[in-house]
Amino acid sequence: MKQDYQRLISDCAAPWDGEILEELTAYIKIPNKSPHYDANWEQNGYMGQAMAQIAAWCKRQAVKDMQLTVHRLPGRTPLLLLDIPGNTAETVLLYGHIDKQPEMRGWDADKGPWKPLVQDHKLYGRGGADDGYAVFAAVTAIANLQKHGLAHARCVVLIEASEESGSHDLPAYLDLLADQLGNPQLVVCLDSGCGTYDTLWSTTSLRGVMSGDLHVKIQKEGIHSGRGSGVIPSWFSVLSEILDRVSDRQSGEVTVAACQTTIPPAVLGQIDEAAAVLHDHFVEEFPLLPGVQPVNSDRRQLLINQGWKPMLTVTGIDGIPPLRDAGNVTLPEVSLKLSVRIPPNCDGEKAMQGFRNALLENPPFGVKVSVENFEYGSGWQAPALAPWLRAANDTASLAAFGKKAAYMGEGASIPFMAMLGRKFPQAQFLITGVLGPKSNAHGPNEFLHLPMAKKLTAAVAIVLNEHARR
Repeated sequence: MKQDYQRLISDCAAPWDGEILEELTAYIKIPNKSPHYDANWEQNGYMGQAMAQIAAWCKRQAVKDMQLTVHRLPGRTPLLLLDIPGNTAETVLLYGHIDKQPEMRGWDADKGPWKPLVQDHKLYGRGGADDGYAVFAAVTAIANLQKHGLAHARCVVLIEASEESGSHDLPAYLDLLADQLGNPQLVVCLDSGCGTYDTLWSTTSLRGVMSGDLHVKIQKEGIHSGRGSGVIPSWFSVLSEILDRVSDRQSGEVTVAACQTTIPPAVLGQIDEAAAVLHDHFVEEFPLLPGVQPVNSDRRQLLINQGWKPMLTVTGIDGIPPLRDAGNVTLPEVSLKLSVRIPPNCDGEKAMQGFRNALLENPPFGVKVSVENFEYGSGWQAPALAPWLRAANDTASLAAFGKKAAYMGEGASIPFMAMLGRKFPQAQFLITGVLGPKSNAHGPNEFLHLPMAKKLTAAVAIVLNEHARR
């Protein structure tokens, strides 16, 4: 029998205008940067402060028989685990994180990373959308299912504090808690994106990533460019030639065979559906200057590029003086920081080796080329969607948003998803979140879209109930 969810939806939304908003506002003020960005995170105490605040709020919630534990392995970031009995013997794992990216420059004058501001139904500040909201959404969804007498499986809510550093502490906790976690049949991850704010989006894949430093050394020291140009190889020409070996200059696509892959037909079908839903919103969310065009006019191809193509980005450069200090001198050496996104089903180790080899072989003019600090993380592809979960997602999205659920691959990398996929190979996955158009996670003016958070909370509750009722 079809369940009426309207009262549930209303009650899931109500706390967001009061208690949850107050808690998130306080949380945003805490500069609990992930360990990769704050080497003294433990001594500074911000991570502990944020975890204590989250745990205190959870304890105040009307969740029946909830067991709350904050685990603290020596030298590792803390982890919050909520164990909530359910109406069935199965287990659902709900995931979020509380660590944050660094400040980043470029915030509007009235906003700031640790300066929360509500404006136009958006809560601005670092970490609200990525990913502080997650624990509030998960617990509020479960509390309201219980309030309305609606079934849910046993729920284990896991909130870590090292995700923005690659989740390096998570494997130790997964091993520590293996018996308690058991074998979840459904994993709900609340740390992903949404193509729009008017439907439930589920992420079906994540690209992997390779990164490292490329060094080019040409001469022992710089000399007058009037004497050297036309005789000494140009660093710009050398780097251009090397990069042209590994990527297409127009699109940025990596051409190394080991980085290429075949896109499954089912994925292409999902991309077609997503392109139809997104229309031109997909391009409009990017802060392009007026008149600047994307690399392709076909939004379907752009979705393929973002989710399933290997792409190169140069994210840093050393050896080039600022303009005010740039004299007429040839540069003896230059270094680039390279970031390569690789397809979800690509072997990261083979891709990295093939890419490194292409950079190093037959250096132009015999210049000295080297690479350092190269590392990789493989991507992730969700298992085939079970019919019950597809139906549950549609039911939840129609009830909370008025539209069917939508699916797309994310271009970013979320290391813990591959971990959870390996740990629970039989589980179904709902990977969703509030990081939609212009929400700008990791950048300036990050915001949490509050109406989306309310509806997503209700959608998660409905999926949990449909899972228990199936």
